[in-house]
Amino acid sequence: MRIGVVFPQTELGGDPGAVRAYGERVEELGYAHVLAYDHVLGADPAVHEGWSGPYDVDTTFHEPLVMFGYLAAVTTTLELVTGVIILPQRQTALVAKQAAEVDLLSGGRLRFGIGLGWNAVEYEALGETFGNRGRRSEEQIAVLRQLWTQRSVSFDGRHHRLTGAGIAPLPVQRPIPLWIGAAAARGYERAGRLADGWFPMHPPGPALDEAKAIVDAAARDAGRDPSEVGMEGRVSWRGDLGRIADDIRGWSERGATHLSVNTMGAGLRTVDDHLAVLGAVADSVGLG
Repeated sequence: MRIGVVFPQTELGGDPGAVRAYGERVEELGYAHVLAYDHVLGADPAVHEGWSGPYDVDTTFHEPLVMFGYLAAVTTTLELVTGVIILPQRQTALVAKQAAEVDLLSGGRLRFGIGLGWNAVEYEALGETFGNRGRRSEEQIAVLRQLWTQRSVSFDGRHHRLTGAGIAPLPVQRPIPLWIGAAAARGYERAGRLADGWFPMHPPGPALDEAKAIVDAAARDAGRDPSEVGMEGRVSWRGDLGRIADDIRGWSERGATHLSVNTMGAGLRTVDDHLAVLGAVADSVGLG
C-alpha cells in the first residue's frame, strides 16, 4: 500500500512558501504522493442564507493543477494527485491540456482524481449545469482519454463536439490514470466501470465493504478485473500515533492500494507543525 499525504489547503493555502517546503519535506520523509482538494470558488454565507457547506468564500484553496506545475519543479519522485478535481464544472478540453502539461512537466507523475462536487454556487459562477453533472462526467472521461492518447480527435457526443482537434505535446502517461471520488451507489458503479481507481468516502467497515462490492461488480460487468481497480483510503491525524497506525492497518486489511494521511483540522498552525506530525507518522510506519 502506497502512503501519501493530503496537502492542508485550508490551513496553508495562503502561503506560497509553504507549498515548496511541504512538497520537498514529504518527499524526503518517503511519502509516495501528495493529494490536493479542489475548489475554484467559495460561497459568501452573507449572500447565501442558510449556507451549511464545509467551505466558504474565505476558505483558502490553491488551484491544484497550477500548484502541481510548481511542485513538479521542486520534487522528483512525489506523485501528484488531484483528490478530486470537480470535473463537470470545468471545460473538458482545457482540463485535458492542463493535466497533460502537469504530467509532462513532472515526468509522468500525475494521477487525476475527479468528482462531481456539491457546491451549486461554483457551477453557476463557472457557467456549467449542476443537475446533469453525473451524466456529463462520463462523456468527459471518454473525451479526456482520447485527447491524452490521440494526435487528432473527432468526437460527436451529447455534450461535446470535437472535429479533428488535438493537444500537443501529449502527456507522458497515455492515458493519465483517472480515479473517481464517490459517495453513492451510482458513483461506485461509475468507478468500477470506468476508472483506474476510486476514493471511498467511508472508513473501513460495513459501509465501505458494501461500496467496494458495487465497484467490484461493476468492474466485472464491464469485463474488467476488479483487482486492477485501485482504492485509496484516508486517515486523519487527531494527536494519537497508535490510532493512526490502527487506521492504516484497517485500510490495508480492506485491500487499499493507496492511502493518504490528512493533518487538516487538527489544530496545527504552521507548515512546520504539519511536517513534524507527518515525520512522526512516517517513522511509526517505517517510511523512508
